[in-house]
Amino acid sequence: MSDLRAQFGEIDIYLFDQILRRRIVSGMRVVDAGCGTGRNLVYLMRAGCDVFGIDSDPASIRIVQQLAATIAPSLSSENFRAEDIERTTLPDACADVVLSSAVLHFARDDHHFAAMLQGSWRLVKDGGLFFCRLASSIGMEHQLPPTDGRRYRLPDGSERYLVDEALLMKLTQELGGALLDPLKTTVVQNQRCMTTWVFRKLVLQNDRLSVGKV
Repeated sequence: MSDLRAQFGEIDIYLFDQILRRRIVSGMRVVDAGCGTGRNLVYLMRAGCDVFGIDSDPASIRIVQQLAATIAPSLSSENFRAEDIERTTLPDACADVVLSSAVLHFARDDHHFAAMLQGSWRLVKDGGLFFCRLASSIGMEHQLPPTDGRRYRLPDGSERYLVDEALLMKLTQELGGALLDPLKTTVVQNQRCMTTWVFRKLVLQNDRLSVGKV
């Protein structure tokens, strides 16, 4: 068990599923938008991905830089930046894969959510993959009190910005994406729901949109 933890860290099991299906492989450039202390980056560093991470917390970025120096010393410390997702200095279309794991539901309001989503999405190259896990109302619609916005206090006591199926499908189309998997939601009994949203950036070919490959 200790060997598995050393190899994979505390990786999101749904991200691990993408790796098992070889949608993320060695040599790809992967940006973790809201990387925290790097729980999803351990295996990717070991696997030879060109890993980048951004997070608004400087202390978390220092931890990730130390992690990279140990696991993947060829990665520059400049790959890991303490900055807001919506204002990242990383260039457009720089990544084969962008990760957004348990990040977007911390949005303060609609404007903040849109800014963080756009800040993450602009990093995905044509044909690239966007992997997102975020809190939703899917499966608990009748357990949430009415609200004028999308910020809810959940039964577990936390407050989150919640999406639903209609919004995610609308955003996928508006962003110019195509779902790679159906939306998948895990309902934690009487506490919260977490939805996995995985889609690829469409490529314009001969004035027609098509699903590209990384």
